[in-house]
Amino acid sequence: MTQTQPVETIPQPRHAPVAVPTAGQPYEYHRRPLVEPDWTRFPGWRHVTRDQWESAQWQRVNCVKNIKQLRAVFGDLIDESFYADLEADQLALATMSMLVPPQMINTMVPFATLTTEALLADPIRRYMIPVASDRRTDWPSHPYASRDSLHEHDMWVAEGLTHRYPTKVLAELLSTCPQYCGHCTRMDLVGNSTPAVDKLKLTLKPVDRYDAHIAYLKAHPGVRDVVVSGGDVANVPWRNLESYLMRLLELETVRDIRLATKALMGLPQHWLQPDVVEGLERVARTAARRGVNLAIHTHVNHAQSLTPLVAKAAQTALDVGVRDVRNQGVLMRGVNATTPELLDLCFALQGEAGILPYYFYMCDMIPNAEHWRVPVWHAQQLQHDIMGYLPGYATPRIVCDVPFVGKRWVHMLTDYDRERGISYWTKNYRTSIESADLEALNKRYAYYDPIDTLPADGQQWWADHRDD
Repeated sequence: MTQTQPVETIPQPRHAPVAVPTAGQPYEYHRRPLVEPDWTRFPGWRHVTRDQWESAQWQRVNCVKNIKQLRAVFGDLIDESFYADLEADQLALATMSMLVPPQMINTMVPFATLTTEALLADPIRRYMIPVASDRRTDWPSHPYASRDSLHEHDMWVAEGLTHRYPTKVLAELLSTCPQYCGHCTRMDLVGNSTPAVDKLKLTLKPVDRYDAHIAYLKAHPGVRDVVVSGGDVANVPWRNLESYLMRLLELETVRDIRLATKALMGLPQHWLQPDVVEGLERVARTAARRGVNLAIHTHVNHAQSLTPLVAKAAQTALDVGVRDVRNQGVLMRGVNATTPELLDLCFALQGEAGILPYYFYMCDMIPNAEHWRVPVWHAQQLQHDIMGYLPGYATPRIVCDVPFVGKRWVHMLTDYDRERGISYWTKNYRTSIESADLEALNKRYAYYDPIDTLPADGQQWWADHRDD
């Protein structure tokens, strides 16, 4: 029998070690319980009761749709210069019309004195109520920006049904939301037309659109995953939405259904209405019996947006049988594109609101969005810097949605010209418009960084080729 070798040990000091200064961590976690800000701090809502505030109908009726209504909420707290800045944006630059529920406005400057300077700096305001001075004047749009930057409309196989991935489809049931985000990737279709964008329109009656979706899915059994979106499913009358979902659940080939709704955060009152909760439970029970994964995907971009009402709406969905509530945010400068902002949001989502941090997308290449977008290298650095703080299952993936390719983790590029801000990506499947393209899987597809983030030589190259 061989003799076991002694294990080498580290000698212990005879006396207590001398304390030495520590460098600390790059990010320090502090638990921050959710709080519903006091809406009566706004002059226009000084007399609004809790019952009114928690009413979905009151929230919808009192959405802010124009400058006059915004003035009525803010009273004399905000200077006229802000409204002039906002009007200039709406008349020439905005790709989305204004529509902001009281719930979202109440998370702007939530715990400080509301001033013009504080409002301009607020992260929620920066993407929900953009003003002209936010946007870049040198490169307001990238030369390769487009209204339908992901070519979803090109991949329609029926009105509102995008077949982009082999086993997944996106079902746009309608073109409206309870709130309109300034950076909306579907600005080509969603919302009212603006002076800058004459929107496309859905032309079929909803019942005919839904019939076309179901017919396509019946004819294509390889599709197993349906993202039900819009617009926002919170704007579909519940009876119609439930009917659509039950029809999906009748298809043996459908195994995953995801409901896309920013309103879980922007209008949580909708998802707490008794008829919606009861209907969601019927759908969830049916999905469970069928072994179908039913999830809700929401869209939260900053920790300020998370309140007890949002957490209650998320928990209610889980209580009635929805398998997961997940968040798909968008990285935006001035909103959440720093490590502390991103980790604060993720801890608030996972630890306080019961919502799983899932994806953060790089802001898409739509017109007038360069002031929001970040370069790929910045997204890669953020992914690096958030690792190790959150539980592994709650650490979000940062993805680049590459035109004609789809979602790719930001480290999956095949080549990167940092000077000109051009990254190159490959893919492993064909979209519905490439079924006959034998070379689709051998091509490299380009994505472009914001030009103002490039080194001087790169910016000059784009300036020299601006009209190419």
